[in-house]
Amino acid sequence: MRAMTRVLVVANLKGGAGKTTSAAFLAHAMHERGRRVVVVDADPQGSALRWQGLAGWPVPAIGLPVPTLHRQLWGVVDRERVDLVVVDTPPLESSTGIVISALRMATDVLVTMAPSLIELDRVGPVFKAIEESAGYRDDDPAASVLLNRVVANASSTGLHRSQLESDGRHVLTATVPRREVYSQAFGGPIGPDGPHGAVADELLAMWGQR
Repeated sequence: MRAMTRVLVVANLKGGAGKTTSAAFLAHAMHERGRRVVVVDADPQGSALRWQGLAGWPVPAIGLPVPTLHRQLWGVVDRERVDLVVVDTPPLESSTGIVISALRMATDVLVTMAPSLIELDRVGPVFKAIEESAGYRDDDPAASVLLNRVVANASSTGLHRSQLESDGRHVLTATVPRREVYSQAFGGPIGPDGPHGAVADELLAMWGQR
């Protein structure tokens, strides 16, 4: 029996938190691992969709920046032909309706966060939105924090991980380092990538698909 199609929603309260970059690199890492992946650009800015067009990704992308995403997605994407849908969302604070709609259909949520106090403060509202969206569904999505823009050997990473875990958040073991290749990635091709590959492997292990 075929495994269900998973919907991975990448979210954050604000813009500039690495949502689009994370969504793009993770989608490619999953594609490299043999998954049939579609990226849904739910951000009205359309960055992921434009990136796909500029770089000619092997992963298809569609634009669906609407607050009825949860009702429209399966009319656009054939779930029988897709293993994973990666949804790049807009900032929660400015496009609440779209993000809540995405959360209503999510099987998994990835909250991107750099290990800093200001970004730690932004995690709470995202998890609150996840909890509120649960009232519209029968099961809760698996929500995890992805630490990105991590500085090697910085003590702040461990401190923020401990704080998140003490707050009851699940934090992925895999992290994404601060690298120029990510800040300058938009519009260019995405090659094999170790850090996001480790994130993909950890998610697949969580899903029992390794």
